[in-house]
Amino acid sequence: MENSRIYKTISEVAQEIGLVNKRNKKANTHTLRFWEKHFKQIKPKLLSGNRRYYSEKDIKYIKLVYVLLKSKGFTINGAKKVLNDPSIKLDDTLISSVNKENLKFSLKTRVVKIKKILDKIKKQK
Repeated sequence: MENSRIYKTISEVAQEIGLVNKRNKKANTHTLRFWEKHFKQIKPKLLSGNRRYYSEKDIKYIKLVYVLLKSKGFTINGAKKVLNDPSIKLDDTLISSVNKENLKFSLKTRVVKIKKILDKIKKQK
């Protein structure tokens, strides 16, 4: 079930978009902090202990940045131009790309969970 809180932590966002270290399965939060420095649209709230909390709007931009950099092969500067230039419209194909990436990641996550459940059931027999 989708988490419907208004704000998410940096780890939750990294997990949600698939920024995870393949070896140890930990969230690559450093990537999000790096993107914050380069993309002015990403402005998390900093609360106690400088903990970052991202709004849905922040997450939307993070997903767009992810698709531009990771899927579409843009450079940081190229992605900045796309996001900062009001004459460039974020077309439906880019938005649908973001949605497809989210769906793929969501399905992969569910498959992993189902496999774990099946393994537990097999061990109980």
